[in-house]
Amino acid sequence: MSDFLIAPSILSADFARLGEEVDNVIASGCDVVHFDVMDNHYVPNLTIGPLVCDALRKHGVTADIDVHLMVEPVDRIIPDFAKAGASYITFHPEASGHIDRSLSLIRDSGCKSGLVFNPATPLDYLKYVMDKVDVVLLMSVNPGFGGQSFIPATLEKLREARKIIDDSGYDIRLEIDGGVKVDNIAEIARAGADMFVSGSGIFGGANDADPNTYDTIVQQMRDELAKV
Repeated sequence: MSDFLIAPSILSADFARLGEEVDNVIASGCDVVHFDVMDNHYVPNLTIGPLVCDALRKHGVTADIDVHLMVEPVDRIIPDFAKAGASYITFHPEASGHIDRSLSLIRDSGCKSGLVFNPATPLDYLKYVMDKVDVVLLMSVNPGFGGQSFIPATLEKLREARKIIDDSGYDIRLEIDGGVKVDNIAEIARAGADMFVSGSGIFGGANDADPNTYDTIVQQMRDELAKV
């Protein structure tokens, strides 16, 4: 897959104007809405649930919504997000007692499925479920909070994941989440990523109600990706 997708993480958006924020970043050229779900159990933070996902759909958001479940257990909430309009649903293998079953549940609910790997989580889980995975998401920070710095060791892990995907012959996206900014997105793409989550990298300097700021940042990211 050579086409690059930019996925702004709404964790860094202004929640008082969430619908408007999402409209603005999509209008600026972003492709996918990244939706971080934290339960104050699997990770030490509490964010948003299916009602917010449903509200964005009712607001008129038509872009794909990429739901990243940082919750434990995962199976109970998968159908709720599917019903609320999720396009992708990804989860951490450590948070599921039955990874194959959880992946199948996501697909049976009508969504694309994926696994998320923390910085120190090995990719071994992948080899047994390649036929059930549509996206592999590598965390380049430890999950739970926005605004963290990219962990450099993730670049080698990206290269490893890219080889596994390419060798498999399956059509699987390789997504990266954490510390992705204009100044490192090209290097991350060269390591194999084709879907880029960026929260503070996009929203961080633009919560001043000026949607043109998003245009500038996203265009700079596109310009960097064009060099790859």
